[in-house]
Amino acid sequence: MPTADQRFDVVVIGSGPGGEGAAMKAAKSGRSVAVIEEQPEVGGGCTHWTTIPSKVLREAVWRLTEFSGLPRFREAAAKVELSYADLVRDAGSVIEKQVRMRRGFYDRNGVTVLTGRARFVARGAVEVADRAGATRLVEGAAFVVATGSRPYHPPEVDFSHPRVLDSHTVLRLKETPRSLIIYGAGVAGCEYASIFRGLGSKVSLVNTRGKLLSFLDDEISGALTYHLRDQGVVIRHDEEFARVEADDAGVRLHLKSGKTLAGEFLLWANGRTGNTDGIGLEALGVGLDGRGCVKVDGDYRSSVPGLYAVGDAVGNPPLASAAYDQGRCAAARIVGERCDRRFSRFIPTGIYTIPEISSVGETEAELTRRKVPYEVGQSFFRDLSRAQIAGWPMGMLKLLFHRDTLAVLGVHCFGYQASEIVHIGQLVLSQEGEGSSVLRFADTTFNYPTMAEAYRVAALNGLNRLKGVYPSRRMPGPLP
Repeated sequence: MPTADQRFDVVVIGSGPGGEGAAMKAAKSGRSVAVIEEQPEVGGGCTHWTTIPSKVLREAVWRLTEFSGLPRFREAAAKVELSYADLVRDAGSVIEKQVRMRRGFYDRNGVTVLTGRARFVARGAVEVADRAGATRLVEGAAFVVATGSRPYHPPEVDFSHPRVLDSHTVLRLKETPRSLIIYGAGVAGCEYASIFRGLGSKVSLVNTRGKLLSFLDDEISGALTYHLRDQGVVIRHDEEFARVEADDAGVRLHLKSGKTLAGEFLLWANGRTGNTDGIGLEALGVGLDGRGCVKVDGDYRSSVPGLYAVGDAVGNPPLASAAYDQGRCAAARIVGERCDRRFSRFIPTGIYTIPEISSVGETEAELTRRKVPYEVGQSFFRDLSRAQIAGWPMGMLKLLFHRDTLAVLGVHCFGYQASEIVHIGQLVLSQEGEGSSVLRFADTTFNYPTMAEAYRVAALNGLNRLKGVYPSRRMPGPLP
C-alpha cells in the first residue's frame, strides 16, 4: 500500500447528522478528525434533500392552513397563492444557512473536511477521489461510516423519466402538479400527501399495508387517516404496483389488484437503501443486510474492528435526531468512554403531516401484547383554550401509564405543536422510580393558556379512572 497523504485518529465518512455527531464528539475529546463528504457542501441528505427542504415546504402550507382557520383572516387567506417552485427556492435559503452553520462547527473544532468519494483500500485506509479525478490516501485509527441512505429504486421503474420522481428529485419540480400519485405511505409519503394537497393538487396515496404508519398507536394512525381523507387525499390500502407507464401527458400506475391510477406525476416514496455500495466494505468483510445497511452491535461496531456505522447507513430508526446520538455514541466508544444506551429507548418520532404527529414509548397494542396493566389518560385539543385560540381544535394527547406503579409508558400526540410538546413526556418517561410517575404531570403547574397543559388534563383524566380501583392510593385531588 502506498504511503498515506494524511493520517487521523478518527475518519468519518459522511457529514449528515450521524457523521457530524461522531466528528464533534471525537474532536471535543482531543482526537484528530477528518470528515469525508462526497457532495460539494456538508450536511448530508438530511440538509439537502430530505428533512430540511420537506419541512420548509410543509411549514409554508401549514401556515396558510392555520391562517385560513382563523375567521378574521379566512377571506384574505383565500387570495394567497403558493407556488411549489417558490417554496423550493425558500428551502434553498434555509439550506444555505444550515450549511454555513455546520461548516462553522467543523472549522471551530479543528475538523478537516475532505471533499470526494471514499473507498476502503485496507482496514485502516481509504482512498478519496474528488470530482476532477484526483485521489489521496487517508489513514485512520478508527472509522465511522455515516453515508446515509437514498430512495429505493426498483429496477422495473424508469426513474429517468421526468414524470417519475422520488423524495430527492421531487425538489426539482418547476410547477405545482394538478394531480399526483404517491406510491408508499410511510412518513415521507404521508408528509408529501399533506404538502401537495395543501397546495391544491389532487393526491392519490397508495399504501402497501393495511393502515397508515402501522408503528404508531392505532388511535393516532386512525386519526391521521381520517384527517388526510377529510382534506381530500384518496388513500388506497393493501395495494402493490404491477407496472408504471409514463409519457409526456402523465403517468399511469397499474396495481396488482387490477386498478389503474392516472396522474401528472408519480412520487415514489416506498423505502430507502443504504449508501454503502462502492465504498469497499464487502472486501473488508463488513456484514450488510439486504438493503445495503451495515450490521452493527449495540455500540455501533461493525464486524470489522475499529469500523463503526451510524444513522441511515445502519437502518432503523431513520431519524436525524437518532443518527446524531448514534454518532456521539460511536465516537464515545472510540475514545474509550461509556455509551449510555438509555437514550435509544426513548427517541421520539416526529411526523410533519398536517396536523403533525409525535410519539415516544410504547403503544397500546404493544402493552396489551406484553400483558402490561396500563391505563389511558386523554386530553382533547378542542377543550384547550390555546388550541381554540390558534384555530386548531383537532387533535389529542394520550398518556399510557402503569396501573400499579403509575409509571408513564407511552406518550402519543396528534395535532397542533405535537412535535414540540412530546418532549415534556419524553423527559418523564426516561426517568426512573417516582420521577417517571404520571403524578408528575398532575402535580405540575403549566402556563395558561398553552398546549403543554394538555399533560395535566390527560394525567387527571387517567387517574380519575383509577379512583375507584385504588381508593387508598395517593391521588392529586380533588379529581374532576
